[in-house]
Amino acid sequence: MNKVKIGIIGSGGIAAAHARAYKLMEDVEVVAVADLIPGKAAEFIKTLELDGAQDFKNYKDLLRLDLDGVSICTPNIAHHQTSIDSLLSGKHVLVEKPMAITLEQALEMVQVAKDTGKILSIGFQPRYDPNMQAVKEIVQSGKLGHVYYVETGGGRRRGMPKGTFINKKLAGAGAMADIGCYSLDLVLHALGNPKPLTVSASTSNHFGTNAKYHPEAAKFEVEDFAVAIVRLEGGTVLNFKTAWAMHMDTLGATMFLGTDAGLKITPAGTGPWSGVWDGGIGSITLYHDQDGYHQESVIPVKTHQINIFNEKVKDFVEAVKKNKEAPIPGEQILMNQAIIDAALRSSNQGQEVKILLPKWLK
Repeated sequence: MNKVKIGIIGSGGIAAAHARAYKLMEDVEVVAVADLIPGKAAEFIKTLELDGAQDFKNYKDLLRLDLDGVSICTPNIAHHQTSIDSLLSGKHVLVEKPMAITLEQALEMVQVAKDTGKILSIGFQPRYDPNMQAVKEIVQSGKLGHVYYVETGGGRRRGMPKGTFINKKLAGAGAMADIGCYSLDLVLHALGNPKPLTVSASTSNHFGTNAKYHPEAAKFEVEDFAVAIVRLEGGTVLNFKTAWAMHMDTLGATMFLGTDAGLKITPAGTGPWSGVWDGGIGSITLYHDQDGYHQESVIPVKTHQINIFNEKVKDFVEAVKKNKEAPIPGEQILMNQAIIDAALRSSNQGQEVKILLPKWLK
């Protein structure tokens, strides 16, 4: 059987995770790597032992090769145009989160994927955690009744990145794009990806711009904290909050409040960099009434050895091989991008803003 030929655009740490995942599959070959920094792609190929792979400075030269798909692992600002160019060149695309910088960019990416008939899958690997899947099953089962309020968000006591993550031009957003998008995907996916209607938000960067807390304070241009009230289609209100740094141990559990029951979940992990939804689940508790009494049912958390990142890459390859739909479709992640985009607009304007989505989006 012919091997699935893959190109990787970008050669940083996340690209290495993609390369290692591809190397685990006997029917996949990474044939090219591109990075605009001279020599970086070649060094990446050598370090990861991607025997026979070609290195490029310009990703458009990589796209001229006979490839089945590409992993896009660039800084956030390049996700949009690189994905579009890849789709238009006939390649299936797995692009890392966040999907793009703006909602407008994300909409264009989805439209081009529809026009070309190519896969556009977004890198939200927590969906492959069986406990995350259990949360979705509970919410979708109807046990909660009508879910009228959801609260989510991850917070690190200290966990601010550096470099491209804090550059407004390159990253677009800070904590929301880096870790907040995971908590948004957790709840939106469980709810069935409802459309967001309005957002009222506030953002700040008290820690990132303070040299006492960040070594690159003078270069810090994005938010390290955000809070937003989001009205969702169907009458659900979402309270979304996220932080890279704070004087607190947690921003609280994720909660689904329903007319028949409530669901509370906490993230796994300990320490100053924990408390976000890019990893596993620590606990799941269902709050309900039975025979007139308040009941709390602890849902056992499944222990597993699944490498959720590798599963994300594997699922993309399977979709490419079997001409299946995108495992994590761009259409779904549009809702995530819309909230982050609107939160930034709302904070800048100091008022609630509306989200306008095209009629073709189901």
